Amino acid sequence: MHGNAPHDGPEAEYTADELRALRRDVASVTARTRALLPDEFVVGSELREGSDGPHGTIAVQPPVGNVVTSGVAPDASDEEHSDLAYDLAAGAALQVKQAVEGIEGTAG
Repeated sequence: MHGNAPHDGPEAEYTADELRALRRDVASVTARTRALLPDEFVVGSELREGSDGPHGTIAVQPPVGNVVTSGVAPDASDEEHSDLAYDLAAGAALQVKQAVEGIEGTAG
């Protein structure tokens, strides 16, 4: 094999129920994060198939500052999902604070 094999590593097998659960979990964390932030923050998610199974990612684009992203573990608890939503919202708010401080620091 010279790197052209469709699957280079072990392939994780997920049932349709497990995929639905991951999709539901990603949607739930996305909605929780969106509810914590003002409308100026853009919150989105993505499900992607990787070599070791599906991955869920949530991203927050603040009005200024860098994008904040995090993966969603397929086996995370509801409490962990809630913590993740708060962490993403806090990280995005911090990006705004740092960007604004950077602007104010150069304007002075």
